[in-house]
Amino acid sequence: MNNLAKLLSLVGAGPGDPELITLKAINTIRKARVILFDALANTDLLNYASPGAIKKFVGKRYGCHALSQQEINILIIEYASSHGHVVRLKGGDPFVFGRAQEEIDAARAAGIAVEVIPGISSALGVPASQMIPLTCRGINESFWVTTGTTQTGELSPDIRLAAQSSATVIILMAMSKLEAIMDIFQANGKGETPVAIIQDGTTEKEKKVFGTVKDIAFKAEYAELSNPAIIIVGEVVRLAQSNNDAALSHAGLQEVIAKLR
Repeated sequence: MNNLAKLLSLVGAGPGDPELITLKAINTIRKARVILFDALANTDLLNYASPGAIKKFVGKRYGCHALSQQEINILIIEYASSHGHVVRLKGGDPFVFGRAQEEIDAARAAGIAVEVIPGISSALGVPASQMIPLTCRGINESFWVTTGTTQTGELSPDIRLAAQSSATVIILMAMSKLEAIMDIFQANGKGETPVAIIQDGTTEKEKKVFGTVKDIAFKAEYAELSNPAIIIVGEVVRLAQSNNDAALSHAGLQEVIAKLR
């Protein structure tokens, strides 16, 4: 009988910058015997793995699934049974559009213990990296985080509700629906509301565009932006320019940090 202790650790890898990961997540990666990682998890984080750990890509890139969710669930069970400790390394936070519950259910049904190590979601970390506050006294009191599409690929009905509010709206993985989403906001009188789109936020590949509801789709197309990107709609986006005008450029900031080290 196999008496190997079986554990699945769902680990949040953060929004992209490999330094934006928790110490607990790093320590968990170091202890894992198997790491199953997604496309949005920075592969630099695999350097923390033990020398003998198995590292396998199971994510999605450019709309192509490496493995189905069912196949990933099977791998989790098989590797936990044969190697003990499995880490599922997920971009952002496992519980923010990370399909974590499906993996938890599969693992527990197979008698595998489960733990969750939270991560910084791109919905929070990327706006912060651009000095965009999601809430600001006197401007708004709340924010929405939503995906652009439902499981069937249709536009999420939550977008229509969010467009009626004064909240900051953060929309993930929705570039293919950008024009339709902006049409909804415009229909709710938000044509002049500022919008920011950040692709590959917090990484060296970062690209960004600022505009308004009425022109952001054109600007994004001209800049050739695509997923992975987040869309931020709300009056707080106006604060990014004033905050960044008073801040160092990214290059200048990195130079200061390097000197401090």
